[in-house]
Amino acid sequence: MGGLTGCGYTDSRTAHRAQLAMIGMKSDEVQSCVGIPDKIKKLNDNVQVFEYVRTINVPSANDSTLFPLQTIVNLTETTLGGAGKTCIADIRLENDTVTDLHYSGDNDEIVGTDGVCSIVARGCIRKPVSSMRHVKAGIFGPVSAFSSPRTPDLSPTATVSTTPATPASSAAPAAAGGGISAAH
Repeated sequence: MGGLTGCGYTDSRTAHRAQLAMIGMKSDEVQSCVGIPDKIKKLNDNVQVFEYVRTINVPSANDSTLFPLQTIVNLTETTLGGAGKTCIADIRLENDTVTDLHYSGDNDEIVGTDGVCSIVARGCIRKPVSSMRHVKAGIFGPVSAFSSPRTPDLSPTATVSTTPATPASSAAPAAAGGGISAAH
């Protein structure tokens, strides 16, 4: 299995394991192991989404006249797919508790899906907090490198808002502003 590590297999399993393990975490715990969100979207009084956008730096190999390594890497990525560099992770919280973790973006590596997204949740997986679920990490565990785990059903209070997401740096002052007023 060591040969698969560099191709994204382990990264994909880490990202998918986090989708199960992080369910039940509190928002302050998420921020302590993932970081401050790039955007916070409040859907209603009980539901918010933390959005994280992370990009990996992929080093390039220099081609020489003797051995065209970068050309081989480019051909492999083009043929097999998996040249992803960007992960968008949306962590849904209901009543300040994680209920879902969803990935999007150009995030696949050569082997597996969502492998780039391991950079978002790696801190939580490496140093779990007490509220995280224990998810078997072995090769026969409930996590696949090739598909996300089943998404939990959403509660009836989960409604969609049409207000724009706020950058995380301005989210706290906006929340302290009070309610919505309407002119009659």
